[in-house]
Amino acid sequence: MTSRLPLRRSALATLLVSLLSAAVMGLPAQAQTAPEAGAPIRIGMIEGLSGPFANTGEAVYRNLVWATERVNARGGVKLPASQGGNRPLEIVRFDSKGQTEEALSALRSAVDRDITVVTQGNSSAAASGLIDAINKHNQRDPARQVLFLNYSAIVPALTNEQCSYWHFRFDAHADMRMTALMSVLREDNALKSVYLIGQDYSFGQAVLGEARRQLAAQRPDVKVVGDELHPMARVKDFAPYAAKIKASGAQAVLTGNWGNDLTLLVKAAREAGFDGTFYTFYGNALGAPAAIGDAGTGKVIAVADWFPNVPTKESEAFYQSFRQRFPNPTDDYVHMRMQLMVESLAQAIERAGSVKAADVAAQLEKAEVKLAGQTARMRAGDHQFQQPLVVAVMDRLGAPGVKFDVEGSGYGFRVIRNLTPLQAELPHSCTMQRP
Repeated sequence: MTSRLPLRRSALATLLVSLLSAAVMGLPAQAQTAPEAGAPIRIGMIEGLSGPFANTGEAVYRNLVWATERVNARGGVKLPASQGGNRPLEIVRFDSKGQTEEALSALRSAVDRDITVVTQGNSSAAASGLIDAINKHNQRDPARQVLFLNYSAIVPALTNEQCSYWHFRFDAHADMRMTALMSVLREDNALKSVYLIGQDYSFGQAVLGEARRQLAAQRPDVKVVGDELHPMARVKDFAPYAAKIKASGAQAVLTGNWGNDLTLLVKAAREAGFDGTFYTFYGNALGAPAAIGDAGTGKVIAVADWFPNVPTKESEAFYQSFRQRFPNPTDDYVHMRMQLMVESLAQAIERAGSVKAADVAAQLEKAEVKLAGQTARMRAGDHQFQQPLVVAVMDRLGAPGVKFDVEGSGYGFRVIRNLTPLQAELPHSCTMQRP
């Protein structure tokens, strides 16, 4: 097993989680009535839709809408007449403002509206709070149990020490992504020094902890010349950090930063004259390629479950379909895992013949889906999705292997490493408590 870093919460955050969890738990049960024919199956998307990371929340929304449109175009989710017959999927937005307490308040609103499936991802701290609250609510109010589908919160503990029967993660967790990145980094024989930097919350802490562990195990000759965490979503000027990176003599930066924290970091590094490599979890979109420009060709490396330049006809058709649906270059951020998540949910509901959370969960933990040549399955032991991982490097549009660019920037990502689901899989420490 790989090492884990515990989630750290302030006393105030813990109190807020407890109070809001209690509020959700205390909702009175209501009588269940048969759904109307064709009534939509609503999915509550709890995400930061305002504030510094609003662009990431909107990218999620576009992906989920597109995924539900695909299901609805084939007639919706097929259920018995007693369950409303064929029913479309519908995304209902709740703005968490990027805060855990707001996410818990949104959960309460979703439960008030009889929404039994919620999805979230762009904060591991919020995901942790949601898992705790949903566990307590489902025990207290079995008539209105809720499922939690997680598309991006990737602190390993969420499917290890904190695993829950009601929580399903559809993204590779941080240790899996780090292992994929390290499969490339360890072969860079010229690399002798690296700077570690990340956001100061549970995810950023986990990434840097695992980076230290894997570097020591696989590249003990590489010196860590910087290791620091910065406030999340509060740094407007990364020039001081960039200056430290350049002054350290680092040949590479390894970071789990995402959203504006990544874009501003790579932009500041470019302006400071740093010409080393960036090993990233999310360097392939949301403004980062345009921010770093030519300085990033051959030097910005990212890991994901899929890239637009995966060299297959199925993948190309999938990506072109997305671009037709969302032609604005600024909307160009496709998440294959979110498409597979919605396909898995539709499959599970149909197999269960019910929208009851417990029935759907029993089928969802056996989900196996395929889309655009991508095959993935849910592992029942910890509810961690098992799917391919891909490592790619930034290059100019039109270079070999770069048919598509990112966000109209003129830069795309060329695939340099493919890991099968079996190669990407890691063991878990979950002891699943089933109802």
